[in-house]
Amino acid sequence: MMERENAETIAGRLYVVATPIGNLEDITLRALRVLKECDVIACEDTRHTAKLLKHFSIQKRMLSYHKHNEITRAAELVIELEHGAQVALVSDAGMPGISDPGHRLVSLCARHGIAVIPIPGANAMVAALAAGGLPVEQFTFAGFLPSRPTERRKALRTFTDVHGTLVLYETPHRLLDALEDALEILGNRPAVIAREMTKLHEEFLRGHLDQLVAALQKKEVHGEVTLLIGPADKSERPGGQDGEVILPLAKRVAEVMAERHLDQKAALKHVARERGMTRREAYKELLITREE
Repeated sequence: MMERENAETIAGRLYVVATPIGNLEDITLRALRVLKECDVIACEDTRHTAKLLKHFSIQKRMLSYHKHNEITRAAELVIELEHGAQVALVSDAGMPGISDPGHRLVSLCARHGIAVIPIPGANAMVAALAAGGLPVEQFTFAGFLPSRPTERRKALRTFTDVHGTLVLYETPHRLLDALEDALEILGNRPAVIAREMTKLHEEFLRGHLDQLVAALQKKEVHGEVTLLIGPADKSERPGGQDGEVILPLAKRVAEVMAERHLDQKAALKHVARERGMTRREAYKELLITREE
């Protein structure tokens, strides 16, 4: 409980409070208590948080705290905290600071010796990993990929040697482009699209990247999206399964050209995906093979 003796003897505390990512029943009892007892709630969007507070009959002073004002607002909140205020920090959904505003305030509090107390709860990354069905022993969370195609592809290349499952947040209108880039750069890996988790239209689309690309070319995706990309299958990596004979790249390209009636460029792209290589890597290997 937040005890109330007097403002001078009580140290201010920052409570980092997780809120539901969809279903309001996912809020914790502890989060509700903190929101009821704190002095002020710092919100990513006061209008959004007002709906949450109204649902649980909580009336509390709110201050906006978002990426456009956090430099000045963080300093203002620290002053209140140093005077003994109990502040709850929330984002629109999930845990503040995880691809949402919050890090600057938490960091500033740490520098000023102000206690920061996490109130854990719903989180899209954790929910997707738990229900996605991909390996979870190791995972890398990368948040949102850059929106510009060149920068997005550059970012994806940094994950080519990452082991474990890659977790990304993506917007619906950029999802197909992100999947196509991931397919070309990371190879044809198993993947999961977790959409609208905990909400009425919750959906999990599972398959390999090429299958998900094909699926999204036929349907539109709406709502909040978490994308999981698993480690390459053994059969998709150079070397293949135990005992499997892997054709030299040039022979495999020729084979695909004949089987699928493709030109060399399209066949090379197909084989690159098949072996978890970039097109550039495959082309370089093809040139080396020809020289040999």
